[in-house]
Amino acid sequence: MMAYLNSTVSFEKMLLKFISDEDPMQSMLKWLCERLMEAEVNSKLCAEKSERNKERQGYRSGYRVRRFDTRMGTMYLMVPKIRNGGYIPFFVEAKKRSEAALMNVIQEAYVTGVSTRKIDKLTKTLGIESISRSQVSAITKDLNEQVEAFRSRKLEATYPVLWVDALYERIRDNQRVKNMAVLVVTGINLEGKRDILAVEPMYEESAATYTKVFDQLKERGLEKVWLVVSDAHKGLVKAAREAFLGCSWQRCKVHFMRNILAHVSGKNKKSFAEKLKQIWLQPDYESAQKYANTFMNDHEVQYPQAISLLEEGLEESLQFFSFQEIDARKISSTNLLERLNREIRRRTRVVGIFPSMDSYVRLVTSYLIEYSEDWSSGRSYINPKIITELQLQLAKTA
Repeated sequence: MMAYLNSTVSFEKMLLKFISDEDPMQSMLKWLCERLMEAEVNSKLCAEKSERNKERQGYRSGYRVRRFDTRMGTMYLMVPKIRNGGYIPFFVEAKKRSEAALMNVIQEAYVTGVSTRKIDKLTKTLGIESISRSQVSAITKDLNEQVEAFRSRKLEATYPVLWVDALYERIRDNQRVKNMAVLVVTGINLEGKRDILAVEPMYEESAATYTKVFDQLKERGLEKVWLVVSDAHKGLVKAAREAFLGCSWQRCKVHFMRNILAHVSGKNKKSFAEKLKQIWLQPDYESAQKYANTFMNDHEVQYPQAISLLEEGLEESLQFFSFQEIDARKISSTNLLERLNREIRRRTRVVGIFPSMDSYVRLVTSYLIEYSEDWSSGRSYINPKIITELQLQLAKTA
């Protein structure tokens, strides 16, 4: 059908061609949609394909397949890609890639003999009954290529802040169902925009696992990181500091508070928590240290374990104060990833038990590609002027 896009034949001949197709109306609709996309992209870029002019706002980067459900049936459109920015046609929802990933999960579940009633319901929801095996194979091939291209793409040299967290899911490994994890690394570039840098399976939580992930990021071009934000995962801090010399580690204040509150009795927990969180709401590092010392002196007799834990991890939980120009709410915790993880869990819940780690990584990556595309074409998460100022300050002290 792509041949129609640049066709110069008469409209009458085109109609005759459509009539000879298996489904003439669907063929005509597909042709129209693809023409509309070409026109929309030309307008967005202020230039036609291969055209050179001073007003051009960007460049094309090939095509990708997107599923489009209509009353005439399911179509698979060739959607133009725009370099360094996402493009979603005005008539296609952004969920189509993730639906293709779900189809792949279902297909694999059937092949491995782990089909469930939940999976059966999901197939009907997605309309998979009307899709041929050859179509599913084509979608899967294209999806795998997109996922692998995303996970191995070249990175920028500097990402000032990285957020690291893990997603846990039940996954079938031969005859056993295991709780396994996928590590997600998100960063902001020098323009202040968020990006998904890594989606990697974790088979154990250790320094070696994190070192491997960070080494892969470096192989793809990452050189400099100022701050890594994460929970106190075993081995992560050591791996980050060795991989990115000079970077600081911010212990997620939200996870840290939860760990401390686990040692406080129920009836006093609410008032204790209210006072505890004030540590990270102070205007600067010195004020936070002063408040924390007073708080620890007031409560160490009643809650010795909680205060011992606070004293041990306090310094790492205050590292965000070294970057005071940046909104503390954004770099003092992994809330950015927590919100992302909740949305992914909401979507993956429909599957239940995944047939393999590969299928889980594929589906999670498909969702995250959509977020990455939205972020790249949206507003900056952190003002780029602030990042530039911090970069100059750090260069002077280096």
